[in-house]
Amino acid sequence: MKDFEEKAKAYALKNAISHGGKAAQGAIISALFNEGLKKDEVGKYAKEVSKIVSEINKLSLEQQEKEFEKLKELVGERPHREGLPELPNVSKTGVIMRFAPSPSGAFHIGHAMTACISFDYVMKYGGKFYVRIEDTNPENIYEPAYKMIEEESKWLFNKKAIILIQSERMELYYKYVEKLIKKDFAYVCTCPSEKFKEFVNAKKECPCRNLEMKEQMKRWEKMLDKNGYVEGEAVLRFKSNMKDKNPAMRDFPLARINLTSHPKQKKKYRVWPLMNLSVTVDDIELGMTHIIRAKEHRDNAERQRMIYKCLGLEKKFPWTAFLGRYKFTDMELSATKITQGIKDKVYSGWDDPVLPTIATLRKKGYKPQAFWKFSEQVGLSESDKVMKKREYFELLDTFNEG
Repeated sequence: MKDFEEKAKAYALKNAISHGGKAAQGAIISALFNEGLKKDEVGKYAKEVSKIVSEINKLSLEQQEKEFEKLKELVGERPHREGLPELPNVSKTGVIMRFAPSPSGAFHIGHAMTACISFDYVMKYGGKFYVRIEDTNPENIYEPAYKMIEEESKWLFNKKAIILIQSERMELYYKYVEKLIKKDFAYVCTCPSEKFKEFVNAKKECPCRNLEMKEQMKRWEKMLDKNGYVEGEAVLRFKSNMKDKNPAMRDFPLARINLTSHPKQKKKYRVWPLMNLSVTVDDIELGMTHIIRAKEHRDNAERQRMIYKCLGLEKKFPWTAFLGRYKFTDMELSATKITQGIKDKVYSGWDDPVLPTIATLRKKGYKPQAFWKFSEQVGLSESDKVMKKREYFELLDTFNEG
């Protein structure tokens, strides 16, 4: 990096003057990213930045101002983004945003990187931040995760998150199913899955699609009836366009029969909403205004937009941004795999020192603010980032010290 030492000193002086004579290393690293510092170079320069900050913090405020006069032209040679980029369409009351984990395990750094940028925006503009536990798939639930997610959300989001559990909102989803059927935007399909795939590939409508609304309601009631359809015999589908150029958009499923006992609801419900139904209903009911999600959910966002539109709510569809993934070459980030490792006694628990979980990092002395600052620096980028564990923690350390 060209003129690294002088630029680092200039930014450290500027930061110190702005904060009563004390510069923070994390802020200097953030500024240097905008000057061309690469994330994989942090390890190379972090010690030097720390040394510069230490030396500047020994100076009096008067001395810092005098030194900054010599170097101030180096600051801002390139545009420097202070804080988060602005969001569009923000009202006077702020924004309503959410993070939606599955209870397949506890929080890890992958969750934190996705969630904290939304939380940052709620702190920036005011409004509401929801942690919505998406537990409508009874087969993929690790029961202790409910308590862990709640406790870690309180810590990570400074007790400002509103926590909801989807399985406690089932009657609301059923209410919307009836709306969709009566508006002729949903139907119960009894075609075998392989046969339906043939219809999708041929861009043809299945025979169930155009049955009268009265028959569709009878079929829906039969899905709900414990003496009705058996598991796998019927599925609720959204009536979209079977000629859509994207096969994933063609009459996608909304709900299915799943007789697996649910950790919270036991056998109370036999028909469970799939993600695109439950997410859409909750986003509507909670008045979601802006959503930041992983880019692999791009198709899901389009499906959810279709449901908004058929309900006459297209203008209320949340502004949506997509984030690239962090891919670690030497660290496991799957909550499901980590959970299995704990069950198999590979790890001592969720706070095992080798795990990248929030429980572990809390134990090691990391502060919530480190994750907020990290997410703020990364910003809204769809680019995937490949990192080593060491590189990530060197970055996180700079924000933890700041």
